[in-house]
Amino acid sequence: MVVLEALTIKPPAPPFDSRRHWRACLMWAGAGLAADQGIKAWVASSLDLGEQVFVTSWFNIVHVLNPGAAFSFLADAGGWQRWCLVVVGVAVSIVLAWWLRRGVASRLEAAAYVGLIGGALGNVVDRLRLGAVVDYLDLHWRGMHWPAFNLADILVVGGAGLLLLASFVPGGARRA
Repeated sequence: MVVLEALTIKPPAPPFDSRRHWRACLMWAGAGLAADQGIKAWVASSLDLGEQVFVTSWFNIVHVLNPGAAFSFLADAGGWQRWCLVVVGVAVSIVLAWWLRRGVASRLEAAAYVGLIGGALGNVVDRLRLGAVVDYLDLHWRGMHWPAFNLADILVVGGAGLLLLASFVPGGARRA
């Protein structure tokens, strides 16, 4: 009888559809947001603003505030960028959550949206709470420092990378 069971053909699993998993996707985005905020709270409570902790010859933990966007873009724009970036972050998150609810057929695209939502909202919370984003990861080499960043930034860049990758995978179109 073992041979008979081994020869039984099982029907294929149904294809992925985010409409069945959109709540779980939003929970994962919330987990990314919570992890980002938890690490930022730890950094803010452990390090004074501007302080850095040597970790390796190419990596430090720092505590800096960035009122701008990526690479401190718009950092000295006069304050309007805070509200503009909050509106953009919230609007993009709402649209992506709606697309997840409406249905995407690719796990890769759903994972991209999860990262983008979690990361965007992680930085939105900072902007609303502090007027700037807490950055704490500092990569450097021979005196040259990459702009400091945080987990939310990693989620956004990772989500964008997954979305780019998903665009090359056939069969991942959004459902109507």
